[in-house]
Amino acid sequence: MQFTSTLLFAASALVASVSAANVVHFHNQDSTTRTIYFANNPGMENIEAVTISGLNTIKNVTFPEGWTGNWYSVSEGAANVTGMLGEVMFGGYGGATFFDISAIVNPDDDQGVKILKPLSADTPLSGCQTFPCSNAYNQPDDIATLATDDTELICLLGTLTSSKRSTRQKRFDHEFVTGAL
Repeated sequence: MQFTSTLLFAASALVASVSAANVVHFHNQDSTTRTIYFANNPGMENIEAVTISGLNTIKNVTFPEGWTGNWYSVSEGAANVTGMLGEVMFGGYGGATFFDISAIVNPDDDQGVKILKPLSADTPLSGCQTFPCSNAYNQPDDIATLATDDTELICLLGTLTSSKRSTRQKRFDHEFVTGAL
């Protein structure tokens, strides 16, 4: 009986780990094609750069369990200069996903990474459409790291036109983000 219980527990854990992929859904809000560059912490797996075309395109990137690092985007034709950073730690303390937007390296980037939040909820939300804002790292001693139990995040890129800012949905449907629509 003990062996059967242990086997069932192990199988359940395996199923849970397989179904709980660590994914960031990158959503391009304008017509600019961008390349997203990833920088992992030491000992973490390298993630190759991805290109995302403009006009509401979604690019899903899967991360290994425990991956910790950041990313920034570079607009097509622009120099590869680090901009606003999306930062994440998947499978952190208590299994939580920790995340934030950082303006510390390049607070003048108004074309790249804007917002990072859980896919399934409007909050917690890091970043904003127009920087600076109070829910991002603006100074090294700011306290702006957020946590969620979700393993899927959405990262908004680019400039949302002012007409869309007042009329757009506050929440993206799961089917829209995953491309099922």
